[in-house]
Amino acid sequence: MDTRTRIVLLMHPKEHRREKCTTGRLTCLNLANSEIIPGVRFDDNARFRALVDDPGNLAVLLYPGKDALRLGGDGIPGLAPDGRRLVVFLVDATWHGARSIVRHNPSLLRLPQLAIEPRAPSRFTIKRQPAPWCLSTLEATHELLLTLEAAGLDTYPDKERLLGAFHAMQNFQLRQTARAAGSATRRVRGPRESPD
Repeated sequence: MDTRTRIVLLMHPKEHRREKCTTGRLTCLNLANSEIIPGVRFDDNARFRALVDDPGNLAVLLYPGKDALRLGGDGIPGLAPDGRRLVVFLVDATWHGARSIVRHNPSLLRLPQLAIEPRAPSRFTIKRQPAPWCLSTLEATHELLLTLEAAGLDTYPDKERLLGAFHAMQNFQLRQTARAAGSATRRVRGPRESPD
């Protein structure tokens, strides 16, 4: 799916190496104008610097905080793209890992910071979020694109696509968990004895 906004996931190495089916990976598989930059420290990362230092880009960080600008129907208060491409960085990690990444990267904190007001709490059924406003990377991207479209800053052509992939991922994982639990139960009970 094409968008004008460039979505860039700053993915913690634990997410990048260990998890094969994360909401961050699903996000990038569904968005043509997206990428993953793995790591913990990005201030000297060549790709991160290229995106931030490009005068044709308006680079921002989607991350909650007291100084974050709230995205609303009128766009981004205090920021105007002025013909530049909007590049939104999202930190893809656990909440603890995300706080650590943001704290260790002064360049991230110098970017304009955005926050969204979720229209719904997290739809994650297989993982508990620490607070009602916490969303998975895929859900946050969905909410971001809805808001950007409402503000006239982007188009979101298939609004069901990201959440559809999210639900399919969870359903698959639930089926695999149930299958594994069934196999474990059969192994403990052993095969049925024949009546002979």
